[in-house]
Amino acid sequence: MKKITLMLAVIGMMTLQSCTVNEDKGPDNDTISVVWEYGNVNFQPNSYSVVLNFPYTIVSSDMVLIYRLTGTTNQGSDIWKLMPESYFFDDGTLDYRFSNDFTRVDAEVRLEGFDLAGLPSNIRLNQILRVVVIPGYFGNRLANEVDFTDYKATLQAFNIDDSNITRITLNK
Repeated sequence: MKKITLMLAVIGMMTLQSCTVNEDKGPDNDTISVVWEYGNVNFQPNSYSVVLNFPYTIVSSDMVLIYRLTGTTNQGSDIWKLMPESYFFDDGTLDYRFSNDFTRVDAEVRLEGFDLAGLPSNIRLNQILRVVVIPGYFGNRLANEVDFTDYKATLQAFNIDDSNITRITLNK
């Protein structure tokens, strides 16, 4: 009986040592937050929508936030607004809004509203958008709630360095 127990223990130790760990090869795209900046984004009268193709496929659990550059502060800092963003007439009816949805490979951004052709070109043409991808891994593990409407707070919460952004220029 002792020999059988000893033999089972040896076989058990040998099988446990044969376990392997698969490490990611290449860039770590599933646990690192990234920012992609899209320049020359134009909302043309044919559909008033733009598809932003991602540089690589994201994980299905990732969260995608899209910000639009709306101006600069007196100190020269950029002002980024989280989409969807809406603008209303004085009477409370919708004038126009930017909305979006995304898949694992791209995001569609739409300009919706009343008399879109009549909007000034600085609202429709040559827009700059930033896509912030936050891995779903972080979603349930945040100690403090993040104000996603604040671009800088979002970057700080996920330790994102915005000086190293992938810039993508869309064709006209």
